[in-house]
Amino acid sequence: MSRFACVRVPHFVAAAVERAEPALSERPLAIVAGAPPATRVVEANGAARERGVLPGLTDAEARARCPGLVRRPLADEVGASARHALLEACLGVSPRVEDAGAGLVHVDIAGLGRLIGPDAAVGERLLRAARAVGLEARVGIAGSRAAARVAARLGARVNVLPPGGERRALGAAALAELELPGELAQTFRRWGLGTLGELAALPRAGVAARLGAPGLSAHDLACGQDREPFRAWAPPPFWEEAQGLEWELDALPALEAVLGRVLARLATRLEAARLWADAFDVRLELAPGGHHTRAVALAAPMGEVRPMLTLLVLDLEAHPPPAPVVGVSVSARVVPRRAVAAGLWERSVPTVRDLAAVLGRLAALVGQARVGAAVLGDSHRPDAHTLGPFDPTPAGAREPAEGAVAPGALVLRRLRPPREVAVETDAAGRPATVRGATSAEARVVTCAGPWRSSGEWWDRRAWAHDEWDVALSDGALCRLARDERTGRWALDGVYD
Repeated sequence: MSRFACVRVPHFVAAAVERAEPALSERPLAIVAGAPPATRVVEANGAARERGVLPGLTDAEARARCPGLVRRPLADEVGASARHALLEACLGVSPRVEDAGAGLVHVDIAGLGRLIGPDAAVGERLLRAARAVGLEARVGIAGSRAAARVAARLGARVNVLPPGGERRALGAAALAELELPGELAQTFRRWGLGTLGELAALPRAGVAARLGAPGLSAHDLACGQDREPFRAWAPPPFWEEAQGLEWELDALPALEAVLGRVLARLATRLEAARLWADAFDVRLELAPGGHHTRAVALAAPMGEVRPMLTLLVLDLEAHPPPAPVVGVSVSARVVPRRAVAAGLWERSVPTVRDLAAVLGRLAALVGQARVGAAVLGDSHRPDAHTLGPFDPTPAGAREPAEGAVAPGALVLRRLRPPREVAVETDAAGRPATVRGATSAEARVVTCAGPWRSSGEWWDRRAWAHDEWDVALSDGALCRLARDERTGRWALDGVYD
């Protein structure tokens, strides 16, 4: 049995602006288009409609009816972002969705009952998915897309029509629910039609002969019949969010705040679709005209807002826009999240292929000579090391290295740089008390040493120091080092 849901966002153009500016959701808002003095209202939210602000009014008349009216210009990029966000949210519930227009999505829900539950539960899931991307919707569920579309305008937020009873359930609905063009609606009024049932009762051939294709489309809606095939929507290869600005931005901190809001909306959509961003294309609209574009590659796919924002800001610091910014658009090239198998007590690690890609990108960013694994150098100097090739083979697949630490062994965690401490010694020159190591002051219970080392006396990097392992009265086991050239003590490491 065919079952479809229609997800409808009322006053969609205004809802798209509220999504970009959540602070406007509780205020009367009108979307205007045209140049003064011919500016007219294109759409208004619910709060503005309650005060008499309707589409078609002039800007001056709208402000006269509602003195506290907030006005925003019509921005195609904001509506397009919200439209894609709604489609992607529905795609997270069902693999078959259809773009039915701005703020309208048809969802094929046949078979979802086994996964989610009854139709009402599927409708609630769709509502939550739309709300997660910042859009408040209504859902109608019926046996056809046409009936579901009408049901989404009537009754509760989730309106489920019983299978086979769609025409009877919608027969008493007012004809205005079809949102017909003005001339066609006038014709039906002259004919004395007021409900969907009255329109559905007309002979289809007669409606076609008198009104043509528009009349047939209205008749099909009233009858709850689908004449067009279901056209499944597929997401584009990139995901985009945009934000128009009322004023010019010429300071990076202000631009960073706008980028943060745009990235937060984009990250919410990626999270709902189980995707990560792999790279970004930033497009800044400039006040004098033209655009400033930047392509930012990420070292690894990610979905967290903070590191993504930091990378974008760093790139813009290095390549600032040449003029004030009046619009921001960010598109992400995405990759699917992949689950990586790991042991029961091990953290999941990236695959070898992903790790190799990260290493390649890091080498391109900082240079090949600065990427690798630490290798002990041929020197007696403590911590002497160089960079060698990094082996991405999982640890469990490699042979144990010579001198590897056995499980459960005591490990010295060296502090770099060493922390300076104050040490008092006894008559024999052995450490007696330590201040500033792990507590304000601790007494040395026992100690071992000194182990004296020195080297590279011919170089400016010459060193000479004594090392002591000490057990303190607070339970800590540490390594202290005394510089023989300056007499200063330092906490060189702590035993785990």
